[in-house]
Amino acid sequence: MSTGRVIKVAGPLVVAEGMREANMFDVVHVGEQRLIGEIIEMRKDKASIQVYEETSGLIPGVEVESTNYPLYVELAPGLLTMIYDGIQRPLEHIRQMVGSSITRGVKASPLDHERLWAFSPSVGKGEYVKTGDIIGTVQETSIIEHRILVPEGVEGVVTDIQKGDYNIITPIAKVRRENGKTEDVIMLQRWPVRKQRPYTRKVKPDSPMVTGQRVIDSLFPIAKGGTAAIPGPFGSGKTVVQHQLAKWADSDIVIYIGCGERGNEMTDVLMEFPQIKDPKTNLSVMERTVLIANTSDMPVAAREACIYTGITIAEYYRDMGYSVAVMADSTSRWAEALREMSGRLEEMPGEEGYPAYLSSRLAQFYERAGRVVCLGQDGREGYITSIGAVSPSGGDMSDPVVQSTLRTVKVYWELDASLAYKRHFPAINWLSSYSLYLDEIFAFIDSNVSNDWSKMLVTVQRILQEETELEEIVQLVGYDSLSPQDRLTLETARSIREDFLQQNGFHEIDTYSSLDKQVGILESILDLHTAAGQALKDGVKIDSILKMDVRDKIARIKYEPEEDIKGYVLEITKQITDGISALMGDAND
Repeated sequence: MSTGRVIKVAGPLVVAEGMREANMFDVVHVGEQRLIGEIIEMRKDKASIQVYEETSGLIPGVEVESTNYPLYVELAPGLLTMIYDGIQRPLEHIRQMVGSSITRGVKASPLDHERLWAFSPSVGKGEYVKTGDIIGTVQETSIIEHRILVPEGVEGVVTDIQKGDYNIITPIAKVRRENGKTEDVIMLQRWPVRKQRPYTRKVKPDSPMVTGQRVIDSLFPIAKGGTAAIPGPFGSGKTVVQHQLAKWADSDIVIYIGCGERGNEMTDVLMEFPQIKDPKTNLSVMERTVLIANTSDMPVAAREACIYTGITIAEYYRDMGYSVAVMADSTSRWAEALREMSGRLEEMPGEEGYPAYLSSRLAQFYERAGRVVCLGQDGREGYITSIGAVSPSGGDMSDPVVQSTLRTVKVYWELDASLAYKRHFPAINWLSSYSLYLDEIFAFIDSNVSNDWSKMLVTVQRILQEETELEEIVQLVGYDSLSPQDRLTLETARSIREDFLQQNGFHEIDTYSSLDKQVGILESILDLHTAAGQALKDGVKIDSILKMDVRDKIARIKYEPEEDIKGYVLEITKQITDGISALMGDAND
């Protein structure tokens, strides 16, 4: 191990000399308390170290010892349901050891090395295995089967395979390589967080990740294996949207990264998630979730690492063939950590003081998402969908973090503070947001849900755009000056906004809408719009149409249970037909 001496302490940055034998990104231990740090810059024999713990009281002259290993995470059964900090220290275990505050220098294994898991082999003696093959399974939680993978670099014939209860560090199989050397295989893998886990190839995403949030699934959908950003000012609901996605999104595993978030928001997550029932299994959503909590009062250096910790765990489950959703809240505070460390390193600042490599670091994170063909001989596919919240100062969308993110992601959900103040949630602005996955996802839904889906959404977007133009006219000359057709357009747009796009996350039924229910709501709104438009041409007065009882019935669709939707929509369709026919009959009389 390389050892040196501290010559400078500047907050979380420590400079040590005599570190010529150390390498970039080596993990080091600093001082008598053996504080954990990472080398982020080398100049001759001087190493600049970002320390992941509080450095107060640290003085020049204390010893620094390199482990000669980069920062890594432990990957094995036992990850799910865990709550970690930014460098994969188990917070619940630490609380039991030292209380509510993390003591400096405290060490705790990320996973329980003694716990026994019931291992069931998937291969037999004499079979040939390669890196990424599934050699067995463990029931990690009641809903997730943990697939044990052949580690990187191991390939050969299985000479021995076990079955029964084993811990994660006991050999469960032996593989003989071509050179005759035998390799032990254990459940535990260690992987450097800054190194992307390998796969066979990337594939273009073509199916939606259904979130149950109508404004997202309909107007701005995200594909499984896609990337999205949620920028918005303070109080616009970024964290609420991410909570909803974590609870309801169509994914097997959720990795929630609280990066620099306020402690009370992370507390809400920690309190809520165990109580939320998974709609698929009716069990707690924590059964398929890993939480990484790096709150704003924790050391800034650990905030920079937590993003990599989360995405590496996500890649591990992706390699098993699962669909993983990664929620990063928020990448702005991660970028602020980069800016602080860059300033302490005396690097040349870029725009607004952020380092010049901000864009490349953001791209490195989002590029680790995607739909891939995993390593292994079975050709299974895995998905990582990355969704990052962005918190621009003062809601300024020209912020460098927002702009750098937009150059990387393909879905942009811009949150509007004015909508949030009107209690319209999710407060996603339907005029400034966009999705670049529309063609693939509309084709999927047209084929699997409704033939008219893409046509309906084109009509919805046209009506919402016309509403914006008409509101400008109303402000100039008043509502009464509008033609009956324009008044109908405004009323339909209001129905789309209030009855479809607006959603109550605290309502037991309205918090989630399946694609079938979304189709039913839109069909009802647009059927009335089409029928009413024809009635206006035939002489029916707009006031008579606006007094129809069926409009109230349409407004209540979103509160109807999923199993009752088809019958409810058929009833509305009949009421529209009968009601318009009656009005046209009166007009002809």
